Amino acid sequence: MQVVEPSPTAGVDYPRTWNEFMNFFASEHSCQQYLERVRWPGGFVCTRCGVCEAPYRASRGRLMCRACRYQASVCAGTIFDKTRTPLRTWLAAGWYLTNQKQGVSALGLQRVLGLGSYETAWAMLHRLRRAMVRPDREALSGRVEIDETYLPLGDRQVPDLPTKPKSHTTHVLVGIAVERRGRTGFGRVRLHHLVRDSEAYVLPFVLGAIAPGSEVHSDGSAAYRSLSERGYTHHPHVMLGSARKAHQLLPGVHRVASLLQRWILGTHHGAVQPSHLDDYLDEFAFRFNRRSSRSRGLLFFRLLQQAMRTDPVTYDTLVRPLPVVEFMG
Repeated sequence: MQVVEPSPTAGVDYPRTWNEFMNFFASEHSCQQYLERVRWPGGFVCTRCGVCEAPYRASRGRLMCRACRYQASVCAGTIFDKTRTPLRTWLAAGWYLTNQKQGVSALGLQRVLGLGSYETAWAMLHRLRRAMVRPDREALSGRVEIDETYLPLGDRQVPDLPTKPKSHTTHVLVGIAVERRGRTGFGRVRLHHLVRDSEAYVLPFVLGAIAPGSEVHSDGSAAYRSLSERGYTHHPHVMLGSARKAHQLLPGVHRVASLLQRWILGTHHGAVQPSHLDDYLDEFAFRFNRRSSRSRGLLFFRLLQQAMRTDPVTYDTLVRPLPVVEFMG
């Protein structure tokens, strides 16, 4: 039987205001204690033998398993693993990131927290973005719209491009899937950077984002022609010669595409490298899917929960371009 965790309580499980944040995390020790409760809400569990028992408290914040004598730390195996940045600074970054409705740039985070370098702020934000996506999150279901859009990015910040375009911007392709709720409402969203709009790249995105049996609405692109064979109820809308405009036939994806473009150009001024675009798309989806939340403190708590369950990410991994996965078969 699945155990359902109780809902966290504001002011007890997470701070509601900046003043409460300062009281919650007055020292590094209080930060370690808080992260320990977030990581093991039911008590310490040894990462080696799996025994659930109160550990010995060793020096330097080490936790020693009473059964196998293995020493671990609360940050080991998380995005905070082997960090040299104080935990209080990490938590302040998480609070600032979730409390700014439109997000925050690395330069803005560096200024607010007084970090020594832009690279430190940039790496912190990207690690937190990696924690914004749960690996076991449920796929979109019900009535879902799917489409692609081109997102303009500034070329002065994208050195990983093989050649610089003549204009001051380059356009990258993004796949968008949006749940529809009633006639005018929208549910959750999924976004992914696509290399091309062919079936080899579009289909893996659809299969990973939308649950089989869903009612999928798309344009007349040939990239979606096999959806009916893969367990979806497919409704293609051919735009050419239609009396209705594209934003009327697929209002959800066009609304999200507009909001995404304004967010990239507004908060980040388009200075996003294509190789890191998926991290920014994950942040946008995290914010969009929780847009109705009235508690910024709860968003902070959920981010920390996922951060404690996310594998470590090295700086070399962040700066190295991600490989493109192509659909085979």
